[in-house]
Amino acid sequence: MMLIPTHHFRNIERKPEYLQPEKCVPPPYPGPVGTMWFIRDGCGIACAIVTWFLVLYAEFVVLFVMLIPSRDYVYSIINGIVFNLLAFLALASHCRAMLTDPGAVPKGNATKEFIESLQLKPGQVVYKCPKCCSIKPDRAHHCSVCKRCIRKMDHHCPWVNNCVGENNQKYFVLFTMYIALISLHALIMVGFHFLHCFEEDWTTYGLNREEMAETGISLHEKMQPLNFSSTECSSFSPPTTVILLILLCFEGLLFLIFTSVMFGTQVHSICTDETGIEQLKKEERRWAKKTKWMNMKAVFGHPFSLGWASPFATPDQGKADPYQYVV
Repeated sequence: MMLIPTHHFRNIERKPEYLQPEKCVPPPYPGPVGTMWFIRDGCGIACAIVTWFLVLYAEFVVLFVMLIPSRDYVYSIINGIVFNLLAFLALASHCRAMLTDPGAVPKGNATKEFIESLQLKPGQVVYKCPKCCSIKPDRAHHCSVCKRCIRKMDHHCPWVNNCVGENNQKYFVLFTMYIALISLHALIMVGFHFLHCFEEDWTTYGLNREEMAETGISLHEKMQPLNFSSTECSSFSPPTTVILLILLCFEGLLFLIFTSVMFGTQVHSICTDETGIEQLKKEERRWAKKTKWMNMKAVFGHPFSLGWASPFATPDQGKADPYQYVV
């Protein structure tokens, strides 16, 4: 019985005739340094807009429904600063993950001149992508949405409208972490708000005439819920407030679960130095094994600092050779 190699498709690329450099058009003239990376994908753009909308909705409910109407100014100021700081860092991380080149290989560089310029030693092989006609470094994979080969591609995420790869994995991890934190923070504040308002203000809104007579509340006071409840709970009527809080609760719970799982899988992927695609395809390990701490520093930067938690700090990943070949 003939055994089929595990990496049959990658082995095909090892054949010299498969490169066919004469069929590759030279790559276009590179744009100016610092050109913004942006993927023009309708689904990804829509998902990115929805992400911003949901974060801004949470901002609206937290500020105008829960914190600003509260009489406890210390509680409002502390929670307002913490929530807005986390939301700002989440959106900043989202922008960096979306607008950073994830590690795209130059398109169309599998030309005869470029292959000759590599000055390959005997026994060295290169991979060619037949879709974008580029020489692929080891551990690079082609993305059908970005239409490029991405170094250390983990997956394509529509929520950030970009691939998660070598250059932007840090920002994606921070994005999932900060979204999980603001979701948890919002759920805690909603819980306290429900308990406080249900005990003090909203019970009055649902009293009938007999109960109002017993408690000494006039019909005029009940018919003005905004004046009665705005000082403690919300500037909106109790039914409107409940609907807004329930929607926020559903959003927070959903995103807390989703982003927590994504954060955990990304950290595990970094520690094991194995991307999601490599795990899915069960690719043979052809790269040197490093410690978990070294793998973390390779993604978040050298050395360990507060910059690890900042989406504005570009990680110093060292001088790595963009083209690594298998001997």
